[in-house]
Amino acid sequence: MNETVVLTPERILEATEDVLRRYGLAKATVVDVARALDVSHGSVYRHFPSKASLRDAVAKRWLDRANEPLCKLAASDGPAPERLEKWLRTMFEIKQKKVCDDPEMFATYLALAQEAREVVEAYKNKQCDLVAKILSDGIAQGVFEIDDVKATARAVFDATVRYHHPAHAEEWAKPECPSRIDALISLLLKGLRVCK
Repeated sequence: MNETVVLTPERILEATEDVLRRYGLAKATVVDVARALDVSHGSVYRHFPSKASLRDAVAKRWLDRANEPLCKLAASDGPAPERLEKWLRTMFEIKQKKVCDDPEMFATYLALAQEAREVVEAYKNKQCDLVAKILSDGIAQGVFEIDDVKATARAVFDATVRYHHPAHAEEWAKPECPSRIDALISLLLKGLRVCK
């Protein structure tokens, strides 16, 4: 073992992802992660005090990476309706791409996320906050009429769940999926617009 290796949480998370890819969630252990890093498992535990905390960190890292382009879209300038539509379509594409490109790893991450309930709840809240940012900009631009931004952001998130929640992944490849997404986004945007 090489205990002189500079061990960082990021290196541990990278190794954990590799171990998960190799062995799957059920068989991957902290000892396997330590072995991949050529350190003792105690070294891993110094950064992550339990197997659950390591798994939570991997789930959070995965969700944060998926969230990066959405954060940029929410913070961007431009008309709120177009930004909201782009934000929703990007969220759907990110989730659908992960399922299609690497279904085995997606299944592993899905199982991790189901264990990491607090991490997932924080992720959902972050998603709603991003939508709320766009909705608030729409109010300021005079294009959206909304009484409760936070509740409306949650409603938008909930209304679109069929196209971003992994439980519905099998439906995403159906030929009618794109037209259903178009209809839903159109309905949402019409409902948010200022009545003239």
